[in-house]
Amino acid sequence: MNGKQTRPMTVGELSQRTGVTVKTLREYTDLGLIYTLGRSPANYRLFTADALWCVRWIGELRGLGLTVAEIHELTTTYLEHTGRPFGPALAERLEAARERLRARIAAAEQTLNRIDTFEKTHRAELADAGGSAACWADDPRGCGVRS
Repeated sequence: MNGKQTRPMTVGELSQRTGVTVKTLREYTDLGLIYTLGRSPANYRLFTADALWCVRWIGELRGLGLTVAEIHELTTTYLEHTGRPFGPALAERLEAARERLRARIAAAEQTLNRIDTFEKTHRAELADAGGSAACWADDPRGCGVRS
């Protein structure tokens, strides 16, 4: 930091300054992703300004598609000084996030194709403003009619 000591923040203050919910900050703290100074006499969790950086870094990684579990794994590996460099481990997690995103995009494209096919197949029914067209569901009893 800049050498200037600031007063500790409560979890509520950290939430206000970062825009991250108190519940999420507690989860991050419980996972060891953010360290506390301990607790106040009123039993509030207390954080230094370093927590701001941690929360922003977690947000950056989440924004890149990493899961909280992956961030926890990276942090644990780094803190345990396993000798494994952080950069390659992060690169692996980013590739995994990239693959998950590609899979979601492919699934979304399949859904778009099904919508296109459905609309082409049922163009007349979809355009019938009078509602007199037969139901496009293959139900001989009609739409929603129970016999």
